[in-house]
Amino acid sequence: MLLASLTILAGFVALIWSADRFVDGASATAKQLGMSPLLIGLTVVSLGTSAPEILVSLMASLDGHAGLAVGNAIGSNIANIGLVLAITALIAPLPVKNSLVAREIPLLLLITLVAGLCLFNLNLGVLDGVILITGLFVTLYLLFRWQKPPLDAENLEFAAEEEAEIPDLSLKQALGLLLSALIVLLISSRGLVWGATEVAHYFGVSDLIIGLTIVAVGTSLPELAASIASALKKHHDIALGNIVGSNIFNLLAVLAIPGLLAPTTFSPEIFFRDYLSMLGFTLLLVVMAWIALHKGLIGRASGTILFVCYSAYYVALYFTL
Repeated sequence: MLLASLTILAGFVALIWSADRFVDGASATAKQLGMSPLLIGLTVVSLGTSAPEILVSLMASLDGHAGLAVGNAIGSNIANIGLVLAITALIAPLPVKNSLVAREIPLLLLITLVAGLCLFNLNLGVLDGVILITGLFVTLYLLFRWQKPPLDAENLEFAAEEEAEIPDLSLKQALGLLLSALIVLLISSRGLVWGATEVAHYFGVSDLIIGLTIVAVGTSLPELAASIASALKKHHDIALGNIVGSNIFNLLAVLAIPGLLAPTTFSPEIFFRDYLSMLGFTLLLVVMAWIALHKGLIGRASGTILFVCYSAYYVALYFTL
């Protein structure tokens, strides 16, 4: 119990330190490769911060706990919007680009609906896994194709603001910083998940609830740390792109793993309570991004609403155990 508590504390410290360096490395890499910050957020950062979910899903599936893997993917998406975006907006309100509202966020909604079709029969099989993995490759192609924006006034304004905050590093230095910070991110988040799980087991909490809550939140901590660090450094594209991209990867990569490696059936609550809650949070993101595009920012009011909804989900989870 003492070791688990110390691991949690050390994990938090390492997570905060590495997230700041990770964002610097990602933004400098984007600059050196001529990639847009949004593309870096949607791919490099989101894939890196989704690595804990992928690792947990892989291990759970190989150990025969596919239900835990499904709960982790869904719970992480709920946490990314209800917790990560909420706290980021409360700390540093986020502007929204037209391209994000027109393309990437609707793509996330479409992928969420496709995932719902795969889960609707309360069975996740090989065919579902193939569909999701195929969707991953299609999505990556679309993201790279879309992120070649014209130099219009909006893109120039965002680029000028973000350029001033990007560290002046060579490509080798940027990649080295990115890789080393990612390694620390993964180790620290893994330590946090282990410590929290040990504490939960000590108090007699079930594996399913651990997957939907502690593991889901724990594996979302890299997203939280990276998004807050990005927003504070005014890399708004990376902050929002990280959240949207991570949710896409969770559905297409993390959720596909149990389907491919350990086809499973699961209880109706996972669909009717947890998946529908995830869909609701995704719809909230769509509405809030559209409002922010026309009226300002995803700000503290939006962050408060998301956090209240996230807390309500936990209350519902408690009463439906």
